[in-house]
Amino acid sequence: MPTAKKRARTYDPVKTRTAVLAQFGNVRLAVATLTTEQLALPTRLGEWTVRELVAHIGMAVTAVHRSLDRPAPPAQDAVILDWPFATAANSAAIADFTRTLAEQHPDLDAYLADIERTLTGHLDTHPGTRLLETNAGAMPLADYLVTRTVELVVHTDDLNAAVPGLDIPYDRQALAACTRLLADALAVKAPGATTEVRIPPYAVVQCVEGPRHTRGTPPNVVETDPLTWLRLATGRTGWKDAVEEAKVSASGERSDLGGLLPIMG
Repeated sequence: MPTAKKRARTYDPVKTRTAVLAQFGNVRLAVATLTTEQLALPTRLGEWTVRELVAHIGMAVTAVHRSLDRPAPPAQDAVILDWPFATAANSAAIADFTRTLAEQHPDLDAYLADIERTLTGHLDTHPGTRLLETNAGAMPLADYLVTRTVELVVHTDDLNAAVPGLDIPYDRQALAACTRLLADALAVKAPGATTEVRIPPYAVVQCVEGPRHTRGTPPNVVETDPLTWLRLATGRTGWKDAVEEAKVSASGERSDLGGLLPIMG
């Protein structure tokens, strides 16, 4: 697993809190409109139905609750950029927990309303500096909340893909944080400065070993939009398909990122 020696950027904890609550609220409002038939639709996540995907979104948010229920670790030993590389190890347990939650909570609106209420209470009670034991290691609550924007934005996109016309909106700050975290994770996975990856309007990172670029237009440039980027970074879209569909612009002999993606599953 790549190791982030230091955090690539800092995030405003107030903006992160607002973003998490806003995107969760967007999901909750949309889920309240779903019919029984829509909840039974398949998703692009293996055997999960829309109902199970919604249950998983709740589980991803209540990871904060579960961490706060445990004693605070004695010291921080992880940073935000460790998290994307730690998610795959728990995939089987996550799938089992998701199915159980879907069975336990037939009223998804009530389930999400309770999560929203308790999450707000937890964030009002605990400072952002409170250390949490997470799947990536011990990190502050404010940092862990940044990872929740990835869960919420990526799975909002999954819901929109599964239910035609649902069109859940993306909170701008949540989308920005998700985009930046996954872009910085690419730079950790493939350190270097020979390729510039642009995801306007939120992120620009340099990566891939090779001759260092110092001035003028970089010789290797990749550019895409935020939603295409998160789909590439999480394996929802393949690199070759994105290039062929003109969702990605890639120029230069070191601009092929296909071998580096996805970053997380």
